[in-house]
Amino acid sequence: MTAQQVTEEQQTRPQAAAKPVRWAADVVATMREGARVRLDYSAQSLWRVDRMIDDIRREGAPDAAVQDVLRGFGAYAGEVIVRQSGAEWWASGGDHWIRTPDGRLWDPVEEARRCFAGQGSLRLLCRDATASAP
Repeated sequence: MTAQQVTEEQQTRPQAAAKPVRWAADVVATMREGARVRLDYSAQSLWRVDRMIDDIRREGAPDAAVQDVLRGFGAYAGEVIVRQSGAEWWASGGDHWIRTPDGRLWDPVEEARRCFAGQGSLRLLCRDATASAP
């Protein structure tokens, strides 16, 4: 890796994190103020997030109406993984994912959408992504 590549990566990684970190913080604030639910960036808090997504799905909310909320929940889960494992946010073409120190890529925003479809779990994504963390 050349010095220029290292410099470019150092510049792009913080930019990649800016949006999802903000989305996660927005969800934490919204849940605290609107739903009186405290999210503390712990892996355990993802149980609550999975249940909230399940509740939204059972209420029959249309996909289009919940996309921003799902993006926020996914970003929150990603930020939990980042804090637990030392992973980093990466971005390309408007998509955001995390890369764990072992080099694996994870898409927590897509996993939140899968949760809404009844086929995913942010808690299990976090467990799997952090399983090899130091």
